[in-house]
Amino acid sequence: MSTLKIKICGMRRREDIGYINRWRPDYAGFILSGGFKRSAAFDDFRRLRDMLDGGIKSVGVFVNEPLESLARYCDMLDVIQLHGDEDAEYIEKLRGICGGAEIWKAVRAKSPDDIETACKLPADKLLIDSFSEKQYGGTGKRVDLEIFDKLKIDKPFFLAGGLTAENVCEAADRVNPYGVDFSSSAEVNGYKDENKIREIIETINNYLKEG
Repeated sequence: MSTLKIKICGMRRREDIGYINRWRPDYAGFILSGGFKRSAAFDDFRRLRDMLDGGIKSVGVFVNEPLESLARYCDMLDVIQLHGDEDAEYIEKLRGICGGAEIWKAVRAKSPDDIETACKLPADKLLIDSFSEKQYGGTGKRVDLEIFDKLKIDKPFFLAGGLTAENVCEAADRVNPYGVDFSSSAEVNGYKDENKIREIIETINNYLKEG
């Protein structure tokens, strides 16, 4: 594998941005819908976004957010990641509002059908996460890789859900994603940890050099 994009999600502190700027994943994710343990309020996000190195793309994560609420974020985001129950109509309307940003649709994959259905949506990329009835993401639960043996995915996709420095290379070999997404495994006691982030980045960089 010659390339594998890296996304670290759940930025909410100045320290988090410092870690990201030092270790330079491709994408930094911000949870911009309220009510989640890693949510960032608008003013906090704006300050953190201004601190982010310009070479790292910003991803705003939204869950069933009213379209009008997203409009104020458009100019500050490279990517809008939809992690709720948004449908094709919602995505098309969003593209009309935020035409300059990529749109990713997250899939909580319980079966191959869930991914095949998501592939038909007018999103630029997918983010395939583990299934949970109680949460929209960030569970730390591993996605069932056997699902990928039963279908062909015709969109670029990020693999998420329980990835760690210890298992990411094996998972990437098996399903060949465009990128990989980390959140809870980049944390200690619920907060981003520089050593965890460094370990993830160095592991993937070494994997790519060897591949």
